[in-house]
Amino acid sequence: MRLSTRSRYGARMVLDIAIHGTNGPVRIHEIAERLGVSVKYLEKLVRILKTHRYITSKRGPKGGHVLSRPAEDICVGEVVRVLEGESGLTHCSQNSEACPQIDGCIMHRVWTQASQSMFAKLDSIYFDELAEQSQEVGSSSVFPCEKV
Repeated sequence: MRLSTRSRYGARMVLDIAIHGTNGPVRIHEIAERLGVSVKYLEKLVRILKTHRYITSKRGPKGGHVLSRPAEDICVGEVVRVLEGESGLTHCSQNSEACPQIDGCIMHRVWTQASQSMFAKLDSIYFDELAEQSQEVGSSSVFPCEKV
């Protein structure tokens, strides 16, 4: 499975806020600069993450974004599910009505088990752990990927 850009950058943004938000709100342009991504794209992700109560925004000169709950209470799997819109590698692993041949399909079991394994792993990783690992390697950034 290939995670969408939305999930990759959304998870990085949550991690960036976990790292840099300990002393107050983090401005979107600072996150964009560290991630090497456009402010406009991150604003779309912020809206989704605000709707699902992962991020809270504060207005004004000292405004920015903070996590709505502690980083130790937010796992990577939650954020990926919200940003991907589903939690299956295939449509049939998510919705058994997606395929008329599902009852006799051995591969359906494979895709379902693979999806469950992947999300079990992502659900075991919390953003506070990732922020700590970032400090251990001496990085205050979550490193940019390709430009969006």
